[in-house]
Amino acid sequence: MQDWAFSLAGLVVGTAVGATGVGGGSLMTPILILFYGISPAVAVGTDLLYASISKAFGVVLHGRNGSLDWKIVGWLSAGSVPAALLTLLFLHGHGADRELDQLIKLVLAIAVLVTATVSLFQDRLWRSLQGRHGGFVDWLHGDGQRAMTVVCGVLIGALVTISSVGAGVIGMMLLLILYPRHAPISLVGSDLAHAVLITGIAGIGHAGIGTVNYSMLGFLLIGAIPGIWIGSRIGFRLSDKALKKTIAGLLIFIALTMLWKLFAH
Repeated sequence: MQDWAFSLAGLVVGTAVGATGVGGGSLMTPILILFYGISPAVAVGTDLLYASISKAFGVVLHGRNGSLDWKIVGWLSAGSVPAALLTLLFLHGHGADRELDQLIKLVLAIAVLVTATVSLFQDRLWRSLQGRHGGFVDWLHGDGQRAMTVVCGVLIGALVTISSVGAGVIGMMLLLILYPRHAPISLVGSDLAHAVLITGIAGIGHAGIGTVNYSMLGFLLIGAIPGIWIGSRIGFRLSDKALKKTIAGLLIFIALTMLWKLFAH
């Protein structure tokens, strides 16, 4: 019965991702830790492969529609791939001990809070940057664009590898800031393709460390695939802003709960 409960989690998270675009790692990893009692290291490792496989379907669709900028994916990967490999070396050296579990919980809670905040204020932050010219903003959208894309890749690569969070809404927000002249749908496809790559690399690395539960992964995917389809149908009918606010509230609750449990012990 516990196995099929994982499928239920996959269905819930898949539906949320399909409807709102909020990163699956922000929901799935805390759910596995808080409600299923899964070790943080195993939860992160399994969720990384889950995210890579489930999001690959979206990349195929974006590739067929031509809504994918491989140059952006390449510059992000130039920073994220080395960062992910270095982070995996760090994790391999520490092993799945209590100290690592505590570190993962702390990083995960902070990452979830950032994700929720970005999701809530994304439109306001984006509008505040639009229309600003001169100085740093012009450099950011000109000569510094590629360099900052690589830097963002480094941050995302390290964060995703250690917590499974960051490749979704945080990555998308950074791309919106860096590439204001690109069509949003192209940035969505690029962010998704990069997420598949970096979660795949990090997931394989975690598998080498031994922090992947393949049985759980299979049951999560059983629920996720129909969930993503259902979520996309719901997203067409309901207010996207209302859904994002609801999920952001859930993320904040989960993050605060994790922080409370972490510092209460």
